[in-house]
Amino acid sequence: MTFSDTDQSRIAGSATRPAVFVDGASGTTGLGIRERLAGQNDVVMKGIAEDKRKDPEAKRALMAEVDLVILCLPDEAAKETVAVIDSMGAAAPRVLDASTAFRVASDWTYGFPELSPGQPDRIRAARKVSNPGCYSTASVALLRPLVDARVLPADYPLTINAVSGYSGGGKSMIASFEDGTAPAFELYGLGFEHKHLPEIQLHSGLERRPIFVPSVGNYRQGMLVSVPLQLETIPGKPSGADLQAALARHYAGSRYVSVMPLETDAARSGRIEPEALNGTNMLELYVFSSDKHRQAVLVARLDNLGKGASGAAVQNMRLMLGLADK
Repeated sequence: MTFSDTDQSRIAGSATRPAVFVDGASGTTGLGIRERLAGQNDVVMKGIAEDKRKDPEAKRALMAEVDLVILCLPDEAAKETVAVIDSMGAAAPRVLDASTAFRVASDWTYGFPELSPGQPDRIRAARKVSNPGCYSTASVALLRPLVDARVLPADYPLTINAVSGYSGGGKSMIASFEDGTAPAFELYGLGFEHKHLPEIQLHSGLERRPIFVPSVGNYRQGMLVSVPLQLETIPGKPSGADLQAALARHYAGSRYVSVMPLETDAARSGRIEPEALNGTNMLELYVFSSDKHRQAVLVARLDNLGKGASGAAVQNMRLMLGLADK
């Protein structure tokens, strides 16, 4: 990785420890990032006084002092801050954005290191990285390897179902569940315009827009994303074992993504719950299949606040700063 002279002087000025500013640290993702960084002594955390938080010049001055800014802001605020960074010239820090504002932008690098063999190097070299969405992380992780391996056609009509804990829904949703006014379970995004859809389609390599049906359950965090498949309708008529093998090849050696053993007719638990990976940056991928009925369900399990948000951001941060993985 090649740093500019400005990047190198910043790192030297921090006693070889790069400096990071989390903008929007009071939100769910920002708090999660700060909690994870609290135990990492090779990064210097910079902050801004509460009374200066909305002062553009104070924020600009702080950003000129750090190596990396992590944005945990609403889309429009993220765009405004990136515009400021773009205007800073040689003093501009690198930026990792956790909003949806730049996830399909051609001049940003997508922050899913497991996307392809060269993706970690692209993230290391990038000045602008978009942190993936939680639903998108799971969907892309399941679908992109199958499309790349030509096991699943890029134009195949797909339905993606998902359930998340309420912590990913923002302050108002969190409040409604925690004060007992929210329902036990609900579908949403039924207007076919969920904000993660463009990201899912682009980074999965899909030519046909999938149907995406998200839902939220009355529990704090944890996520399941599932994709049902009629195997006889797929060209080549792959088996469940073919699907599992393609995923296993893609993620061989991955630290954070595990492809689980094939679940078949003869050996099936028949159920899976969403909270087992809470507090981690892990992602588990499953193939449940029936040879008898020639059907399969792909399932991804993750913590929507871990690999789906804050954990992924810290993983990307360490790549961007050239730090050893933790």
